[in-house]
Formats: sequence, C-alpha cells, structure tokens
Amino acid sequence: MNAVFEDVSDAKLQEVHDGPSPRAGESSTTLPRIEDAGSVAPHDAKALSPLFFERLGELHEGTPEYQYARNTLIEMNLSLVRYVASRYRSHSDHMEDIVQVGTIGLIKAIDRFDRTRRTEFAAFAIPHILGEIKRYFRDTSWAVHVPRRLQELRAELALATEQLSTLLDRQPTVKELAEHMQLTEEEVIEGLVAANGYAAVSLNVSCDSETAAGGGPTFADVLAAADPATERIEDRCTLASLLKLLSDRDRLIIQLRFGQEMTQAQIGAVLGVSQMHVSRLLARIIKQLRRGMLSQK
Repeated sequence: MNAVFEDVSDAKLQEVHDGPSPRAGESSTTLPRIEDAGSVAPHDAKALSPLFFERLGELHEGTPEYQYARNTLIEMNLSLVRYVASRYRSHSDHMEDIVQVGTIGLIKAIDRFDRTRRTEFAAFAIPHILGEIKRYFRDTSWAVHVPRRLQELRAELALATEQLSTLLDRQPTVKELAEHMQLTEEEVIEGLVAANGYAAVSLNVSCDSETAAGGGPTFADVLAAADPATERIEDRCTLASLLKLLSDRDRLIIQLRFGQEMTQAQIGAVLGVSQMHVSRLLARIIKQLRRGMLSQK
C-alpha cells in the first residue's frame, strides 16, 4: 500500500491514525486525508482512485467517510473534465458552463463505476463527461428548439455540403445532396430549413446588407413600424360581406370599374347602357356600400 503513495507529496496526504480501530469483520482499508484533492496531479489521481473506489464500496451511503471518499474522487478527477472540455476551446464564452456540465458527467460516472470489472476509471468516465457536454450543446446552443432528428440532420448536411463543395468546386444543389446522403429532396429541404433555427440574428442588424456599414434601417425598425395595411383589414372584411349582398349586375359594375379599371363609357358598352346611366348606377352602389360600412362601426 505504501508504494501507491510514494508519488504523492507529503503535503497533500496525511494518513488517518485517529478514530476507532476496525471491528472484527470490517475492512481495515484506511483512506489518506488529502488536504487539497483538486491539486492532485492526474497520474497521482489515477493511482489513488482505485483505493477510494474500494473503500467507497465498503461504506454505507450517507456516512461522513462515504461523503469524504466520494467528494475526494470528484475533486481528484476534475482533470478529466478539463481534458474533455479543452476540445471545445472555440466555445470559450461557454467554457464555464461546459466544465459544470462535464462535472455532472464525472459525478454520474463515479456513482455508476463498477470496480469489479477491472476497467480503468478514466476510460469509463470520459464517455460520460463527453455525453453530458454534447447534451448541453444539443439542448442549449440552438436559438429555436427543433427535434433531435433535425439537429442530427443539420450536422450531416453540413458535412455532406463540405464534401460535395470540395468535390464539385461549388455549392451542391438540393438534388445532389439528396443523392449523396440517400435521402429525398423533401428531407434535405426540411433539414436546411431547420438549420435556420441554430443561430438567431440580432434585431439591431441592418435589413440591407449593402447598407450594413452605412447604418441603414434595422430589423427592429421594420418590426416596430405599424403596417398601414393592418388598419384596413377590418374594413376589407366588412366590404367583402357587403359585396355579396349586391345584385349580380351591381357586382359586375364594381368589378369592371375598380377591378379592371374600365371607364364609365367602356362599362356602358359592356352593359348596353349610356355612360350617364353607368354614372348613376355607380353613385347608388357606392352610397349603398358606404352606408353599410358606417353601420358596421
């Protein structure tokens, strides 16, 4: 046992000599008291972890010694979390969150580790840590939540697009992507549309890329502006119901005058009446419609 501790500095380890002696039938395994488990070197943590796992299996959950053994295992093996998190250096603004979720994976690995299988803990823990980090990006990195199937399809589309772009020396078409990925064109289009939900665009970005540097109108300016057409929606709906109440000839006159923009003389020629008569008919129809519109308000 002393050979295990030879690589660990005396400043970090202090064997526990106080406390009651083990009773008959109990394990005599004694854990070292580590003052700063987080500063234990990775190779020392690798040597010490089997001892702590062995003792953890002998203790009852909830006892102070059990908590000490478990917490020390977590702190000693945080270097595994930092190692996996280093793969995501490009996401430096998320690094603190990545380490936190990676630590959750480490804790799950410690709780699930079976020392009787003779597997190195690092080999068992790293997939758990990596899985938690990937789950974090899957659940939080998308600006709009989309099904996991489409999230995975986006990654496959990105890879296929890169491969075909290199091969064709241009951006591949939807048909070419579908043939390469053995998917239907509808599935490819669905994945491309879903990819738009990965990143959100700021409302302060200019609407026109050509005037982006010149400070043109932003999306926020456009969205905040009232659409004049919305103010007439109710009037248009009311007018549509009133037009249905007109006779067939009156509706034809309205269609010819305002739909086809024909003159009164042209309308008269179609109906076989004079221009003056068309004028009187239009005046009557418009007065009837106006009266109906005012009565609805």
